[in-house]
This record gives sequence, C-alpha cells and structure tokens, in this order.
Amino acid sequence: MHRYNCIIVEDEPLAAEVIKDYIEQVPFLQLKGICTDALYAMDLLQKEYIDLVFLDIHLPKLKGLDFIKALKKPPQIIITSAYQEYALQGYELNVVDYLLKPIEFNRFLMAVNKLKERGNGDALPVLPAAATERAALFFNVSKKRVKIYIDEILFIESLKEYIRITTKEKSILTKFQLGQIEEMLAKNGFLRVHRSFLVAKSKIDAFSATDVEINGEQIPIGRSYKDVVMSILES
Repeated sequence: MHRYNCIIVEDEPLAAEVIKDYIEQVPFLQLKGICTDALYAMDLLQKEYIDLVFLDIHLPKLKGLDFIKALKKPPQIIITSAYQEYALQGYELNVVDYLLKPIEFNRFLMAVNKLKERGNGDALPVLPAAATERAALFFNVSKKRVKIYIDEILFIESLKEYIRITTKEKSILTKFQLGQIEEMLAKNGFLRVHRSFLVAKSKIDAFSATDVEINGEQIPIGRSYKDVVMSILES
C-alpha cells in the first residue's frame, strides 16, 4: 500500500491536533511534521519528500494561497479553513479539496480518498490559473479533459457515482459526486433543488411549487428542499 507523506501547516494548536488525530487513523497517511507558518513549511519541503499538505489559509507571515503560488512544483494540497469564501480561489490553484472547519472525520476521509482517485487518473476538475480568465472547470470524459464554462451550465444531475452536466450546447457525463461540485460552485449562483439536481439560478425560466423549468426541461423540486428553494426564488 502506497503511503502519502504529509505535513500540517496550521498556526492554531487545537486545529492542528484534530488533523493530526485524523491522519493517525488513516493507514495510507504518514505525518512528517506540523508547521506553524508557511515559511517553516517551505523549509521542510526542501528537506523532506512530501506528497500532501494540509494547509490553513490565514497564517502568519505568508498566507496559505500565496504559499501555494510561491511553490514551483507544489505537492497535493488540501485546504483547511474556517472561511468558505476562498474556496473558488483554492480550486483555481488545483487543490485536492477544501475542508471547512470544524472538520468532521467522514468529510476528512472523503478528501484524502480523492488522492487515490487522482492517482488512478480520475483527477478532479481544475479551474484556470489566471484569475482574469473566464471561470471554467475541466472534467474527465472518456480519457479526455473537457472544459465547461461555469456561466454556461444549466443544471447538473446526479447519477449515482456520476454526474451529468448540461449546457445549451452539450451534455457530459463524468465520475463525480453532486455534493462535491455543489461545494465548488457555492459562490456561483447554483441552487440545490433536489437530492439529484443542482441548477443555475440565473437560468431558471419558470418555476412552480413542484418544479423549475430550464431551457424547456422540467426539473423536480424535492420535498425536503421545497421551503428553502421557494424562499430563494420568491425573494
């Protein structure tokens, strides 16, 4: 079994201790050090071969996102932060995952298991590095990486281990979880209307108490989502 050498970059002792405890419960993770700031982490990366960094964003001396940008060949990065507003910037830097504190162990496991998915070629979508570019995601489709512009997405449907992403021009099927893509698009005006559907709010043409209509497609509103969806759409 391959073991991933990892470090924690975190200036809050309690937060670092939680992640350390989680790492010790995962057989394929090997903790190599805890760094209280990014400069110390840079020094450690020069001395040790590190596969994975658990990185806080708000750090002394050098912020987490600036730390990633400063690395010529960064290892895999999982961001651990109490602030969700940096998630899109994190995914633009091709991080493995973005964990919001307080971090539950099952969510931690979901994140580290993505390392294996990447290793098998089922890489997660990545956003373009240049902040001025039109935001897009790349998905694995039949051994190719297909670009989907975020502002063209009409809706996303969950199909067990896969999702179908629909735009006006095309539809693609890719191995991914709806909850993961929902997190990535949290700040881009997407609305979960059903356990199996995520829709672009700006693309809704009509709605009722039971469904929304987008580009001629009727998408059901789940009973457990109805109150929240109605309050958003009627506001």
